Amino acid sequence: MEEPTTVFGNIATIGYGLATVGPAIGLGIMIGKTQEATARQPEVAGRLFTNMLIGAGLIEVLALLGLVAGFLFT
Repeated sequence: MEEPTTVFGNIATIGYGLATVGPAIGLGIMIGKTQEATARQPEVAGRLFTNMLIGAGLIEVLALLGLVAGFLFT
């Protein structure tokens, strides 16, 4: 008979990993809407791009917090 395999770790690690999925979806929506707005009004592309980069930076902070929390609290 084989020994049953054991799993070591904390279930919270899975939760922290899943916490990075939300910002990824947010980035996809934001970039898609920015591209759509640029296609509709090309003259405001510069301002849209600047606002998109600021928003992307804030969203990425959320993703990094979720990822780092998984390493810190295990």
